[in-house]
Amino acid sequence: MESLTVRDERDLVSARTLGGGFAVLRIMFGLVWLSNGLAKVFLNRDSNLDWGFIKFNLINQPAARAILDGASRNTFQPLRAIYHDFVLGNWSFFQWFLTLAELAAGVLLTLGIASRLGATIGLLLIGPIWVMLLGSNLYLWEYPIELLPLLVLAVVPTGRTFGQDRVLAARFGGRWPF
Repeated sequence: MESLTVRDERDLVSARTLGGGFAVLRIMFGLVWLSNGLAKVFLNRDSNLDWGFIKFNLINQPAARAILDGASRNTFQPLRAIYHDFVLGNWSFFQWFLTLAELAAGVLLTLGIASRLGATIGLLLIGPIWVMLLGSNLYLWEYPIELLPLLVLAVVPTGRTFGQDRVLAARFGGRWPF
């Protein structure tokens, strides 16, 4: 077996460092989706939490409905018809669909199992809301700060570092698509 040159060793260290950074990003976004999914299951009345040293809130089902209702009021007609009339009109089903989708994205991203799929689920959930809010005078970077990392996570196989995608890729002879 050939020995690695100094340049090869540096490239390997750089690749591991980059992989680790992407893994941290993946896990952080996974925890965001997972915690908000869990809030939809367990916090249907009050989403404000006080742990003494930190106070915060999560997006539970009523808050998600309010966000979607507000976003779908000021948008172009095709998305308004889908979200305001169809999704909100059938909220008793879609609140649980949203909850399961957020939990799935959270678990997939956090554990690095089909991580690209987890990021894609996140993009499909947040993307239309971002489009609906484009004309609503929000902070310029409020939604792109969520979209761009999810887009990167949907393209880069980040679950192969500190995730189960590495094990699955080896099991499928490197053909694991995630």
